[in-house]
Amino acid sequence: MRADLDPRPPFHAFVTGADRGLGLALCTGLLRLGWRVFAGQHLTAWHELAELRSAYPDRLHLIRLDVTSIESAQAAAQAVASLADHLDLLINNAGVNTPTKTRPIREAQDYDEMKRLYDVNALGSLRAVEALLPLMERGTLKRMCFVSSEAGSIGRAQRKAWYGYCMSKAALNMATRLLFNYLRPDGYTFRVYHPGWIKSYISGSKGTVGDMEPEEAAAPALNYFLEPLADEDQLVMRDWQGQLWEW
Repeated sequence: MRADLDPRPPFHAFVTGADRGLGLALCTGLLRLGWRVFAGQHLTAWHELAELRSAYPDRLHLIRLDVTSIESAQAAAQAVASLADHLDLLINNAGVNTPTKTRPIREAQDYDEMKRLYDVNALGSLRAVEALLPLMERGTLKRMCFVSSEAGSIGRAQRKAWYGYCMSKAALNMATRLLFNYLRPDGYTFRVYHPGWIKSYISGSKGTVGDMEPEEAAAPALNYFLEPLADEDQLVMRDWQGQLWEW
């Protein structure tokens, strides 16, 4: 963590998709660093986030958020504003995938699922930024982070299907670029991140294969999200090993 970011009084972060997996692990890591965390909660019946709050009752706040709804995002922003006057860090982590992802074009495509992926993975982050921007304006760090994927890289694309997921992540990357162009002159800094192959819940249930558990993946993610870059005026996508990815 940056030496010049004294967490007392704590800096304020908002994490979308915080119920489980990487989002939950990111919340845990920030809390351990002394941050005050607003966790975007979509699965109210899921128990892990509530258990984490019991360990940090003064610094973890559960905020109802459905990123497919601008009304929900605006209500979440109002809930945060009732508790804090600013945000310093926004981590757009909410994301979904689909069991129909591997269908090649010679098979019938599930366009409803593709729309759902685009709505969450691309438009969801844009809704969160729009709603929370007034709070970010009053923050000190002004850092916006976007959990993307190698699947969104056009230059290194090797898959022959996964249309909805790959296209939604490519759209997320473009949205980040447009936000960067507009907000960087106002002091905002940006991170676009490929977290690696995580045993996550992105397809709805806990993945049993992958290179990392969410708790392992959160450490390099937070290092990248919180550390300053040598050149904040260059927008890039990096992975958990610090490697650059083509857009």
